[in-house]
Amino acid sequence: MAKSTPTRLRVLKTFKLYIGGAFPRTESGRFLQEHNPKGQLVANFCRASRKDLRNSVVAARKAQPGWAGRTPFNRAQILYRMAEVLESRRESFESALAERAGIKSADAQAEVDAAIDRLVWYAGWADKFVQIMGTTNPVASPHFNITSPEPTGVVTAFAPRSAPLLGLITAIAPVIVSGNALVLVVENEHPSIAIDLAEVFHCSDLPGGVVNILTGLREELVPHAAKHMDIDAIATFDATDEERRLIALEAAESVKRVHNFESPAKHDWAQASAQSPYNILPFVEFKTAWHPIESGAAMGAKY
Repeated sequence: MAKSTPTRLRVLKTFKLYIGGAFPRTESGRFLQEHNPKGQLVANFCRASRKDLRNSVVAARKAQPGWAGRTPFNRAQILYRMAEVLESRRESFESALAERAGIKSADAQAEVDAAIDRLVWYAGWADKFVQIMGTTNPVASPHFNITSPEPTGVVTAFAPRSAPLLGLITAIAPVIVSGNALVLVVENEHPSIAIDLAEVFHCSDLPGGVVNILTGLREELVPHAAKHMDIDAIATFDATDEERRLIALEAAESVKRVHNFESPAKHDWAQASAQSPYNILPFVEFKTAWHPIESGAAMGAKY
């Protein structure tokens, strides 16, 4: 009698959080479920807690000075490397968008193309936006007066609810390109793609803690992010009126920068209006420095 071949069990992927360059489970042990458009279970994913948010802020604060201290050219190289790795994994992302999100094959390819191109586009601004947004100011005294943008610090962003890949890139790139560190909260119908994207970042020379990704519920994390005293700025996409009111109220205590992005028409994140160097500005501070100009007589006296 022939022996039957045992059925092989697939190794299913565990979708965790991304904090400090590592993939921990949520400390709370809670989870949510993701389903495809047919109602079939895709995966369980972590429901991040207040403690996970605090851990992410600690990791971001630790990483931010080093990231801001890198040359703009080096930050551009790393964003470009992120695009390279995403390009090399495009087939898996196209498959994920089609199978999990129910996006048509051609549309999935277009979204991956747009996500890669957007990373390259913002990489190009890393060593240019300071020159465009900064200036030398005319003053009525013998001084150089120079204004230049600097990163504001640790930013928490609540990601778009649509475009499960391109929406994330649109939220991430303009925040980190100037030297900020980011805590990204993802609540959409297909959050597992955000953790797939975290694996791209993990392989892209991006220092651990510069981008931290939490999957969970906005209604649970918005109040804690808004009142957290070590978060310097908050960005929202698709925020409800109640979320905006709550963030504005709580953020006033620590004088956080708050910027509410409007979704593009028909939630088409691929259109050109969804990317702009002006999307970098809400997350920078402008520093003005004065330097005395020596008179010609004083300079001549030295020689």
